Amino acid sequence: MKKNLSYMDSVHRDGKIWGIIVGLVIIAFPIALCLIFKATPNLEVLVKGVIATAPMYWAVGIIEMFTFVPMLGAGGTYLSFVTGNISNLKLPCAIDAMERADVKATSEEGEVISTIAIAVSSIVTTFIIIIGVVLIVPITPLLESPVLVPAFDMILPALFGGLAVVFISKNLKLSIAPVILMLALFIFVPALNASTVGIMVPVGVVFTVITARILYKKGVL
Repeated sequence: MKKNLSYMDSVHRDGKIWGIIVGLVIIAFPIALCLIFKATPNLEVLVKGVIATAPMYWAVGIIEMFTFVPMLGAGGTYLSFVTGNISNLKLPCAIDAMERADVKATSEEGEVISTIAIAVSSIVTTFIIIIGVVLIVPITPLLESPVLVPAFDMILPALFGGLAVVFISKNLKLSIAPVILMLALFIFVPALNASTVGIMVPVGVVFTVITARILYKKGVL
């Protein structure tokens, strides 16, 4: 008799299956291009590029697994890792949805809410991309208008700023140290910019956890 899987067991089963499928598709794309155009990459250049970039992605990937899973839940993590754009889009959507529903990512309710939020976010993003592709030519002059440039530059800060107000107000003592750290890094290290958000979010999370542990031990929290 077939055993009925629990919700979490089904999440891990489907998450692993789709993760493997997506991984194979990603690998298959460059292989297909090589076969179609009968071209192969320069192995020496490829190896040098991998050696130069892979260690950074391995480190970030390991850090993200430990930081994003408690924040997104298992289902949300599987789905967001497959669809991508976690720090800029999926994480804020999931956190906001769970905050409104007053649930934690570690609970089964939080798992469901987080997964639904990320799924809806992915669907909406896909539709917006499709609309953008169809309308890219007629709306390009509007998007490139100097009047709108400052607005587009402030989308991400506005998104994270709105979330920050909620969480900082609830954890004022804990938020001081990570806020000062991030401000100092982005002000005094010019190399850090919008493209490094994916790396700095896990770094900030780890720093915050360590700070919280120290403050808890000292009786501040």
